Amino acid sequence: MTSASYQARRGELETYFDRTAVKAWERLTSDAPVSGIRATVRAGRDAMRGQLLSWLPPDLRGKRVLDAGCGTGALAVEAARRGAEVVAVDISPTLVALGQERAAGQHGAGHVSFHVGDMLDPAFGRFDHVVGMDCLIHYKPADVLRALDGLAARTERSILFTFAPRSAFLMAFLTVGRLVPRGDRSPAIVPVAEATLRRLVSGHPTMAGWHPVRTHRVASGFYTSQALELVRR
Repeated sequence: MTSASYQARRGELETYFDRTAVKAWERLTSDAPVSGIRATVRAGRDAMRGQLLSWLPPDLRGKRVLDAGCGTGALAVEAARRGAEVVAVDISPTLVALGQERAAGQHGAGHVSFHVGDMLDPAFGRFDHVVGMDCLIHYKPADVLRALDGLAARTERSILFTFAPRSAFLMAFLTVGRLVPRGDRSPAIVPVAEATLRRLVSGHPTMAGWHPVRTHRVASGFYTSQALELVRR
């Protein structure tokens, strides 16, 4: 079950990504020219998406993949081109509609079904692989663990997700960000140490059998994110 803090933050994210910043995200996820700062974010996100895709099998025929927090669906389309049946879920109706438009005819041998909703909704069924790129970085570690626990119960092979790695630079950056007027801010990310996440996962009884394996950090200007692979053994 999700917590009150998860639901509250989810509401903030829905407002931000579907209203406040939807035009900026539409441009960021396209080939349109962007500012120098946003160019570093675009490059970082492209690199992270490529890293996560490299951890998925090259042949996904007959496999179900959840793209949790799919945004405009770039990762979902690439997974579908490998033959996967991809369920792409996001809280922003505007971004989901844009993803559907961009994905039309681009998914190769697989298929992408886009949905507006909660990525943790069990109604989406079971999966072979789950990918959550930058969809959990705004949540407290306890809520991240609850999310992973819920996803693990419905996943057969691997969960790939990113988190905001705790560092002196990132903490200083967040402190400066608090000086921005509240109405102009994006929802704050919640940095967490990799060791903390590994300890939470390893110590959670219902995630027995799941093990952290590979990890990879991408730092590109104003974009810093770290991926962690959990594998069922």
